[in-house]
Amino acid sequence: MTSRIEAQPSPKVSDEIRKTTCYMCACRCGINVHMQDGKVKYIEGNRDHPVNKGVLCAKGSAGIMQHYSPARLRAPLKRVGPRGSGEFEEISWEEAYEIAVSWLKPIRETDPKKLAFFTGRDQSQSFTSFWAQAYGTPNYAAHGGFCSVNMAAAGIYTMGGAFWEFGQPDWDRTRLIMIFGVAEDHDSNPIKAGIGKLKGRGGKVIGVNPIRSGYNAVADEWIGITPGTDGLFILSLIHELMRAGKVDAGYLARYTNAGFLLDEDGLFLRNEEGVPLVVDRATGDAVRFDTPGALPDLTNGLERQGKTYRTVMQAMAEAFLDPQYAPEAVADRCGITPERIRATAAELARVAFEEEIVLDQPWTDWKGQRHETMVGRPVSFHAMRGISAHSNGFQTCRALHILQILLGSVEVPGGFRFKPPYPKPPEAHPKPNAVGRPGQPLAGPHLGFPMGPEDLQICENGLPLRIDKAFTWENPFSVHGLMHMVISNAHAGDPYKIDTLFMYMANMAWNSSMNTSEVMKMLTDRDENGEYVIPHILYSDAYSSEMVAFADLILPDTTYLERHDCISLLDRPICEAEAAADAIRWPVQEPDRDVKGFQSALVDLGARLGLPGFVNEDGSQKYADYADYMVRHERRPGIGPLAGWRGEDGESEGRGAPNPNQLQRYIENGGFWIGHIPEEAQFYKPWNQGYQDWAVKIGLFDKPLPYVFNLYVEPLRKLQRAAEGHGACQPPEHLRDRVKATCTPLPVWYEPFEEAAVDKAEYPIHALTQRPMHMYHSWGSQNAWLRQITNVNRLYIPGGIWEAEGFEDGDWAEVTSPHGRIKVPVARMDALNAETIWTWNAIGKRRGAWALDEAAPEAEKGFLLNHLIHELLPPKGDGRRWANSDPITGQAAWFDLRVKIRRVPPDGPSEPAHEAQASPVGRGPADVAYGEGFK
Repeated sequence: MTSRIEAQPSPKVSDEIRKTTCYMCACRCGINVHMQDGKVKYIEGNRDHPVNKGVLCAKGSAGIMQHYSPARLRAPLKRVGPRGSGEFEEISWEEAYEIAVSWLKPIRETDPKKLAFFTGRDQSQSFTSFWAQAYGTPNYAAHGGFCSVNMAAAGIYTMGGAFWEFGQPDWDRTRLIMIFGVAEDHDSNPIKAGIGKLKGRGGKVIGVNPIRSGYNAVADEWIGITPGTDGLFILSLIHELMRAGKVDAGYLARYTNAGFLLDEDGLFLRNEEGVPLVVDRATGDAVRFDTPGALPDLTNGLERQGKTYRTVMQAMAEAFLDPQYAPEAVADRCGITPERIRATAAELARVAFEEEIVLDQPWTDWKGQRHETMVGRPVSFHAMRGISAHSNGFQTCRALHILQILLGSVEVPGGFRFKPPYPKPPEAHPKPNAVGRPGQPLAGPHLGFPMGPEDLQICENGLPLRIDKAFTWENPFSVHGLMHMVISNAHAGDPYKIDTLFMYMANMAWNSSMNTSEVMKMLTDRDENGEYVIPHILYSDAYSSEMVAFADLILPDTTYLERHDCISLLDRPICEAEAAADAIRWPVQEPDRDVKGFQSALVDLGARLGLPGFVNEDGSQKYADYADYMVRHERRPGIGPLAGWRGEDGESEGRGAPNPNQLQRYIENGGFWIGHIPEEAQFYKPWNQGYQDWAVKIGLFDKPLPYVFNLYVEPLRKLQRAAEGHGACQPPEHLRDRVKATCTPLPVWYEPFEEAAVDKAEYPIHALTQRPMHMYHSWGSQNAWLRQITNVNRLYIPGGIWEAEGFEDGDWAEVTSPHGRIKVPVARMDALNAETIWTWNAIGKRRGAWALDEAAPEAEKGFLLNHLIHELLPPKGDGRRWANSDPITGQAAWFDLRVKIRRVPPDGPSEPAHEAQASPVGRGPADVAYGEGFK
C-alpha cells in the first residue's frame, strides 16, 4: 500500500506585484517587484519583458538589498568638516537649492564654462545633456569616455552602430560567435541566454581574452591573447581572409564604400555635386555611388586625364596584405601561434560561406531594386571594454568592425544586427558645440561627431574650449568626452580654472578614477590663500560612497525602486534587433527619507536658475518633476522621451502629442513599450527601404537615411592632411606626427603608449582589472547578498610568475608600476595569459564608506589597481605630460598598465590604507532581516 502525498502550494510571498526596470547593471531587464504591506519583499524577472524574458541574475535578485541598504542617504547634506572627512550636517532641500543656486547662478551670468557637469552611470543622458545645454556650459559629458567610447565611436564612424546597446548577434541563427574582451558584467543576461541558445544547437564560441573567466570559460576555444595586441591579431585575420579571397565581394560592392575612388590626396573623388564616384562594372564609367543599377568595380580604378584613381578596396589590399600582418609576423607578439591564427581565419570563412543562410523574404533596397531572398552569413562578433580600453583601442575596434563587414555578416541573418534607433551614419549625428555665452544656452548639443578639422572645438588661439580638452588635436573624435581628465585638468587650471564641479553617480574619489590616491589629494588641495583649488563640489548619489566625502553639498538621490526613470529612444533604449522599445522606472515604493530623484532635483534647479526649457514664459516652473518632463517634454514636435502610447488618445507609436496618461499605460504594460519592425524590414536596415520608411513613421528619423559602411573613414584622412600642412586648422607641431601616425583612414596597429614609454625589463607584466558578473560598479559590494558571494578580491597570477616568485597559498604581494605601489593578497590562476595578472574591480572599499564597518573585509583585504594607473603617461623628456588615452577618442587607457611584482610577508591590511572617512549615515546593523530591519 502506498501513501498519498498531497502537493503543498508555495507560501504566499506578496500581496501585490509591481513591474518596473532593473538598475543593478545596464542591461535594463524587466522585473516583478513583489510587495507586502506596501514594502518591497522579493524581486524576480518579468517573463514578458523583451530584454530578459524572465531571466534574472544575482545582481537583479539582490536589488532588494540595494533598496534597503543601510548606506542610503537620508537628506541633503552640507559639509561641516574638511573635504574628505565625511563630516556633514543634514539640511532642508530649500537650503540645499539656495546654496546650489548661489554657486551656479553667478557663473552662468558671467562665465558658464566655470561649471563642469559630468554624470556617471546615468541612463538619462538625453535629459542631463539638455539641462547642461540650457545652462550654457561647454563642460558636460558622461562616463563613456572612460568606459567604451572607442567601441562606440569606431562603430558609428565605420558602420553606424556598434556592439551591446547599438546591436546584438542574431542569436536565433548564428552558428559561430567570436567574443573579444568581454567581461561578465556587460549585457550579461542577454549574452548568457544567447550563448545557451547557440550551444544548444551545436554552435561554437571562440573567446579572445587574456583572462579565462565567465563567457570565456564556457567558450569552445579560448585564445589567451597578450593585452593590447587584439588589433594586431584581427588585422592578421583580415590578412589571411583577403589573401585567400574569402571576402563577400558582392556585399562589399553594394553596401560599403569599398568601390569608392580615391583622389591623389586620399579623399573621395566626387562629382560637381560633391557625391563620391565609383566605376560601374558594366560600363567602366565613373558614376555616382548611389546610381540605381550600377554595381561598383572593386578591383579596377579609373584613368582620367593622365591620373590614376584607385578604389578603397585596392587601398585595403595594399594595406592589409602587407607582410607585417602575416601570422608569422604577429604571432609572438600576440601570444598566439601562426597555426592558430590561420585556423581561426579558416573557421570564420568556412562558417560564413559554406553554411550560408537564405530566408525566403522579399525586400526592396534603397535604390529601388527588389530582392526575393535575404542571404545571411551565420558568423557574429561581440566585443567590449577589453579591446576598447587601450590607447590603440579605436583602431582595434575599427579593425574588428571591418572584419565582420568583409565577411558580409553585418545586418544579415545569422550575423550582427542593429537595434533601433541604430543604425545611423555619423553624418546623422550632431556636430559638437562648445562655444558658450554668458546667460545663454549652447547653440547645440555638447557631444557630436566631427567630420573634419573644421568641427574641432578649439579657440582661435588654439586652446581647448572644454575643461577635458575634448574635440581638440589631442583627441579629435572624443565623442563621449574625457571624464577621467576633468578633475586633474581642473586642479591644474589647464586649460582654465573652474568654479563648480557638479557630478552625479560618478565615484571619482575611488574606483572611477585613474590615479585614485592622487585624485583624492586634488579634490582636497588648497591654493596659496588656503582656499580649495576647486572651489565648489556639488554631488548627487543615493548612497554614502567614497565620493560623497569629498563634496561640499550633497543632493540625495533615491534608490531605483523609488524613482521615475526614462530609458529612452533619445538615449540608451532597451531595443532588440527586431523592434524599437523603451521603458520606465516608477516608484514602486515611495521614499521614507527626505530624498529626491536626481532628475527631479535638476528640474527644480533648472527652474530656479531660469533655464530655457525649464520655465514658462512667465518664469514659472515648467515641469513639476521628472515624471512630468517624461510625459510633456517634446524634443521636436511629436517626439518626446517616451515613444509608447503617444497622442491625446494614447493610440500612437513613436510620434504624437503628449498623452497625460502615458506613464500609467507603461505601468499597465509592465514598464515597457515595444514596436516590432515589419518582417520585410528586419534585415539590411541601412539599405532596406521598408526599414527606412518604418523608422521615419515612428519618428526615429525625419527622412530616410540610407548609407553605405565606411571601410575607409574619410574624416580621419582629413585630420591626417591637416597634420601634413593642409587647410586652415592644423595641429600644433608637437602633435603633427602623432596625428599622421594614428588618424589613419584604414585601421592600423601601434604599440600602446604606456608600453612604449616604460622599461619593459623593469615592468614586464601586464595588469588588468574587470568587473565580476555578480557586481557592477562600486555600489554592488555594499549589498548584503552580493557581499556573501565576494567580499574580498585577490590578485590572480599565472603559474609561471607564481612559481618564479615563490608564491604560496595565502601569500601577499607588492605590485609596483611607474606611478605607484599597492600591497595585496594573491591567488594562482592558470587559465590566464602567461604575462598578465588581474583582479576584480570595485570590491575594495575605503574605510568608513558605504556604511560598512571600518574593519570590513572590503577595506582590510579589498583593493584597487587604480592606484597604479595614472591619467597621464610617464614623462617623455619633452616637457609635456601626455594623457593616458587613445589619441583619437580620448578613451581612458585603463588596460595599458605595466607592473612588476614581488612576494611580501602575508599580513594586511591591503595598501594604500587610507584614513577612514566619517559616515553621515552611521554603520549598518550586523544583521538585516525583513521586518524590523527594513524600515
